[in-house]
Amino acid sequence: MPVLTEKRKARIREVAARRQKDLTLVLANIHDPHNVSAILRSCDAFGVGRVQLYYTVEAFPALGHKASASARKWVQTARYVKPGPLCVPLAGEGYQILAAGFSPKARPLTEFDYTGPTAIILGNEHRGVDEEFAPYVHGEVYIPMQGMVQSLNVSVAAAVILFEAFRQRDAKGMYDKPSLAPEELEALVERMENT
Repeated sequence: MPVLTEKRKARIREVAARRQKDLTLVLANIHDPHNVSAILRSCDAFGVGRVQLYYTVEAFPALGHKASASARKWVQTARYVKPGPLCVPLAGEGYQILAAGFSPKARPLTEFDYTGPTAIILGNEHRGVDEEFAPYVHGEVYIPMQGMVQSLNVSVAAAVILFEAFRQRDAKGMYDKPSLAPEELEALVERMENT
């Protein structure tokens, strides 16, 4: 068990209190473990404490301490091999489930409200979001591009999307008070202190 200074304990409590209980990403068959690690860093940076890992085609990413720059220890992950067990509980908890994509139905990133419970699915670097998610998706989001390149690296796209969610939530003061119930917050603080 690590020895924690009072300053470190205070920092952990501050970070835990800003975690957004109802904002999550779904990483769907993302191939490159470096992309997954970079996404986990962005999740930690923007207060997302839980990420869903959906792997059915690609090898499950090996996320070592060095590759993830220690971000993995601060973000909880859950693994899924079917979309139903992942999406149905989220929808039951009132989440809007959005997918990153480029279909004619897709709307710009800034047209969505991320201040309610939200899960955003990010798909494979080459194939996009797996078709089996279609029945569960409430909307499709894209990042408007102004150059010749029509897409961003998936880890960069995740950071851009999470920043927009942060911007909206911060404007509503959602980072100013814990979204976790007191017992959930204490459990998270304890887990982080023992990481």
